[in-house]
Amino acid sequence: MLYLVATPIGNLSDISLRALETLREVDYVASEDTRKTGRLLKHFQIHKPQISFHEHNEQQAGAKIVRLLEQGHSVALVSNAGTPGIADPGYTLVRQAIERDLPYTMIPGPSALVMALVLSGLPSHSFSFRGFSPRKQGKRRRFLELDRDSSHTLVFYESPYRLKAFLSDAIAVYGDRPAAIANELTKMYESMQHGRLSELLAGFENEEPRGEYVVVIAGS
Repeated sequence: MLYLVATPIGNLSDISLRALETLREVDYVASEDTRKTGRLLKHFQIHKPQISFHEHNEQQAGAKIVRLLEQGHSVALVSNAGTPGIADPGYTLVRQAIERDLPYTMIPGPSALVMALVLSGLPSHSFSFRGFSPRKQGKRRRFLELDRDSSHTLVFYESPYRLKAFLSDAIAVYGDRPAAIANELTKMYESMQHGRLSELLAGFENEEPRGEYVVVIAGS
């Protein structure tokens, strides 16, 4: 059986009892980063062999995991934080399980995009999750333009190194819409900023972004 197991996005107390039970029972844990997952497992006194599974070895590692599943072993797939398959590896492994008629399921749990969307105060009944935008400005603007006329609330992930450039391009493409920025969710310095895109960008004039961000932008 393949288990996709959601893990905490910050606060370790957010892990579910079912997730812990699954991690204790499986034969292997497939991890996006074995060091980070190792710390999580150690914290909960879980000792399992790990398989490195990330975007750079997804095909080879995926084939290995499939062989283990076909041999009757159980494997839990976890990402660095949050839900596997959401802006993290997992999609291709699920596809292979479906194609080979292998049993699989998911242990639900934390997701930064859902938490940020709910806390943003923007309409949450209809939204589009767009993940990370391209690194280069030209590609990023074309990426943003795909949703320029969408009425759905837009949710993006962004790194601290590109956040200001992303906000600037969002203003150029969407105009100065209402938005919110979430940072360090569930951690000690969790923050949620609300305002127009220009106001949020101005807030970083004298402060360099740190940590991972979720940007929520109102629809058209």
